[in-house]
Amino acid sequence: MSTDKHVTCVDKDGKKYEVAASDLTMRPSVYGVIIQDDKVLLVRQWDGYDFPGGGIDLGETIHEALVREVKEESGMDARVGDIVACENSFYRSTNEKFYHSILIYYLCEVTGGKLSIDGIDDSEKEYVHDLPEWVPLNNLDTIKFYNSVDSLKIIEKALAIR
Repeated sequence: MSTDKHVTCVDKDGKKYEVAASDLTMRPSVYGVIIQDDKVLLVRQWDGYDFPGGGIDLGETIHEALVREVKEESGMDARVGDIVACENSFYRSTNEKFYHSILIYYLCEVTGGKLSIDGIDDSEKEYVHDLPEWVPLNNLDTIKFYNSVDSLKIIEKALAIR
């Protein structure tokens, strides 16, 4: 009889899976919360949104990964500011793997660039088709977020520390 701990993983559509912890792949990731002119920069994914960001590559610092991911997913150059939140997540990705992800959110400032999705990789092209958007803060309750965190709470924390 296995004594392996089990966790509940949730996919992008909210479907739950019970998975042995030994079957999880660790995935640290970092995301930018970029607020300017009462708007937040969000990346279009499927029929919803997420913050620009993603996995930290081996050998990369957290800040290097964040600057790279923001550029790849939004076309914008970013300066990393204060940490906003750190969350734990268990999810199933589109490549049929189950992940234990540490999600780190930083307040960022745009220093240049232009909105683009030219930097996304082939796997991201499956679900990213449109340019990122500056979404008005007063419209956030009308949009769908594709992530496992309370995005509105993260934005509220970012506004409080700006």
